[in-house]
Amino acid sequence: MSATAARQSLLWALLSKVVGESKTEALFKMIQVDEVFLTPDAVSVPRLVLAQAMNMVLFDKNLEAVPEGKAYVTDKLAAGEQVVFDHGALRTVKLEGMGSLPAGELSFKRILEPLGFVVGGVYPLPKLKMTGRAYVHQEAPELVAQFFVSELHVDEFSPSFQDAVRRVTKDSVDPLKAEDHALLQQLAADSALPFEAAVRLLPALVHAFGVHHPIPALDDYNIILKESAEMAWISTEGNCFNHATDHVPDVFKLTEQQAALGRSIKPQVEVSTDGSVRQTAFRAAQVKRAFRDEAGRVVEQVVPGSFYEFITRDRVLDQSSGEMKMDLRFDSGNAQGIFKMTAAMC
Repeated sequence: MSATAARQSLLWALLSKVVGESKTEALFKMIQVDEVFLTPDAVSVPRLVLAQAMNMVLFDKNLEAVPEGKAYVTDKLAAGEQVVFDHGALRTVKLEGMGSLPAGELSFKRILEPLGFVVGGVYPLPKLKMTGRAYVHQEAPELVAQFFVSELHVDEFSPSFQDAVRRVTKDSVDPLKAEDHALLQQLAADSALPFEAAVRLLPALVHAFGVHHPIPALDDYNIILKESAEMAWISTEGNCFNHATDHVPDVFKLTEQQAALGRSIKPQVEVSTDGSVRQTAFRAAQVKRAFRDEAGRVVEQVVPGSFYEFITRDRVLDQSSGEMKMDLRFDSGNAQGIFKMTAAMC
């Protein structure tokens, strides 16, 4: 990727309009961007370019929330290397009656599908009483970061847990406005948007990856925490990126290097059943979050926030085409191990 091609691209123009010139330059320096995204500046933005722009902003948003991840990326940039953004993950609640917010994965399916993503795999997470779905971009599956969207099955928990979750989520607000829905419908129909429409939609899409319910009651949080660290996390972090992931050549070697630096890297690498996907992560950042006590007063407590992950994927034989392709699959066992990084004590 030449600096000139990047600066003259539609992707650069879109990002600079939304996040500013200096931030755009920083994003391009930080994240590896394939030439497929560097189409010349134009009046129309293809969904592929809009998806890449959203992913780059979301990656940066996660990095700002995870100090160890930011320190790691700073080291990488100093060594003349870039991040290969593999996937981001978010958690949702499969429950009706969450204010105006759609239940579970539907709240993000309506965003991801118009952008060109399709479900590439469904992953049961029985230990967590959740289901994960991997959304992969149909036009450039190896180049656009995937989304691992998980749903928590509230109905599989105790009645007191279910009641607490309802109290936490009942006043959730849909982050997308009527104009956003209209633009997503236009994007779904045309696979592109006029430039100014894309400029309006991009911040709304990024905003959707956030917290959309009021401050939870501390009593409800404690009830939830006894049965599900994952739902407790959602209670404070909502639909924020649970983690962003760097695709690295050797996750075992990286684990040793980061441990030597004193960072909170997970010592055990999670290895998929067939061995082709290997993952580890930093422990979640510890953050102060607001709660309401019994008297309705706002109090603060330190809880797990987001984290930063690493993955190594092998190239494997695609049985349908006979070609060697990157193994884009996930693994339920790996995912359940990685999810533990947001437990209160991990």
